[in-house]
Amino acid sequence: MASAADHASFLPPVLTFLSAAVIGVPLVRLLGQSAVLGYLVAGVVIGPAGFSLIAEPETAASVAEIGVVLLLFIVGLELEISRLVSMRRDIFGLGTAQLALCALVIAGAAFAYGLTPAAAGVVGIAIALSATAVALQLLEERGDLGSAYGGRSFAVLLFQDISVVAILALLPLLASAGATPKDGWLDEGLRSTARAGVAVIGVVVVGRYGLNPFFRLLAAAGGREVMTAAALLVVLGTALVMEKAGLSMAMGAFLAGVMLAESNFRHQLEADIEPFRGMLLGLFFMSVGMSIDGGLLTNHWAVLIATTVAAIAVKIALIAGLFRLFGSPWLDALRGAAVLAPAGEFAFVILPAAGDLHILGSDVTRFCVALAALTMLVGPIAAKGLDSVIARRPKGAEPPSDVGEALESGETRVLVVGFGRFGQILAQVLLAEGINITVIDKDVEQIRAATSFGFRIYYGDGTRLDVLRASGLAKAELICVCIDDPQAALKIVDIVHEEFPNVRSYVRAYDRTHAIELMHRDVDFQLRETVESALGFGRATLEGLGLPAEAAARRVEDVRKRDVARLVLQQAGAMPDGSGWLRGAPEVRPEPLTAPKSPSRALSAETRGLIESQPHESAARALEPEDAEPDA
Repeated sequence: MASAADHASFLPPVLTFLSAAVIGVPLVRLLGQSAVLGYLVAGVVIGPAGFSLIAEPETAASVAEIGVVLLLFIVGLELEISRLVSMRRDIFGLGTAQLALCALVIAGAAFAYGLTPAAAGVVGIAIALSATAVALQLLEERGDLGSAYGGRSFAVLLFQDISVVAILALLPLLASAGATPKDGWLDEGLRSTARAGVAVIGVVVVGRYGLNPFFRLLAAAGGREVMTAAALLVVLGTALVMEKAGLSMAMGAFLAGVMLAESNFRHQLEADIEPFRGMLLGLFFMSVGMSIDGGLLTNHWAVLIATTVAAIAVKIALIAGLFRLFGSPWLDALRGAAVLAPAGEFAFVILPAAGDLHILGSDVTRFCVALAALTMLVGPIAAKGLDSVIARRPKGAEPPSDVGEALESGETRVLVVGFGRFGQILAQVLLAEGINITVIDKDVEQIRAATSFGFRIYYGDGTRLDVLRASGLAKAELICVCIDDPQAALKIVDIVHEEFPNVRSYVRAYDRTHAIELMHRDVDFQLRETVESALGFGRATLEGLGLPAEAAARRVEDVRKRDVARLVLQQAGAMPDGSGWLRGAPEVRPEPLTAPKSPSRALSAETRGLIESQPHESAARALEPEDAEPDA
């Protein structure tokens, strides 16, 4: 049985990590820098290059990789397969160009420095890769993950994750460069590729047909902790399968997220995973800081710093040029290049593997690993500095690049969330008046339908703050929430009131209960989706029964006024007859606004049983005007 000392041995390293994070991150944030930099600096301080407070940094690094895995899972949850397909040009076009060009230039510099072609190639590829965790964390802090350049940056990162299996398979070939290739390397490469392909197909099939029934079963059984355990099981299990197949664990987690992106449990899974993701990702950044070789940094600090700055500058210049070539404006190109400039996590896999294959000498391996870690340290500073420069640029120096920047020009006045039946009719009214609007919808077919209207269109989930920001809501006069999901509409209203208090909110209410909830949130205007159509239908019915048009209109207007009066009283919390409406009650019963001439009559025994089992008193009489006609 484990002793008390064994149990206590876990506490010092845990307390060290927590203390470093609690002290380091706020200090760096006070200086206006990214939290990523705070974690990296904290890792340097507690690692071998600092006070050596952690005895085994390698153990922490292996655990910390789970943070990157969870990060990619959450990113996958935000992407539907249709959007992933639409990104194929950026993934395989821009991603291939970025990796090839950066690797070629860096490898050329390494070759000029005196490395062999094979060694220079490995160094070029390792440094050309980008840090997925750093880039996504920076984009998340900026709120730009849903922006045009954020999506393009993610496409590059995704291609790099996909290419890792091929890179690792090519290392033995590079090891035999200049000599006869080892027997069986081609067969082994083909087997690795086939194994990876089978694993991906298996994950896709299981995710497509098995995960939703699995989570439905667990949800029916109840238990919040079981759902959390299941979420971790799916993420880590898929990551392990991908690792055994030769792909990265992060790639497996991303696939699992994509498979669940359209699941009803997506938001719940995201909420369950988020706390683990945040802590482990911070631990990952600290482990990167701890990986910096203190002795090497002391002896060769000038060369390391100069090489780090040069690598960052070269990557920013090359990636910005490629972004520009693929259609991004210069500001977006520079922003994207800055977040992709640090070397990637896979550098810590590729470089040691190359050393084991004797492609790189031990000194070169140590130097390049330190270089990769330092680029992660310097990269966030460069990105923050670039943001400061951009913030001070003269206004109007750059043309609008996407929906968000176009909105800042002052042309778009209304943001419409949801382009279904309701939103399309609203758009027709605004279009007839010549009012420019921006449409947000996450349905691909609705987005395609909106293209014929000439509006600005933004593909995304309107319940996400980053999407609302990227679409330019801060500069709009009014937001029209036209979706048919009551909870999502309430979430959007909460976000708008919290983050965009100057924007007026007009919301489509699903039913009476939803309308009252919206009134409690002080929306500027709400309308139940069926009220006006039903009143118009009733007016036509009265006219069809022979009532004059003016009399029918008066009757409909009378019903409208009394309905509004009842809604206000229900929202206030009480009815005039003394009955109360409890805020948050699960149901608002329909009641007649006009007193019936006689009690209801059941026409069958089954109907009579149903009515008698649910008796309730009408509150409508209290709302009826005193001078109402007997047949009103």
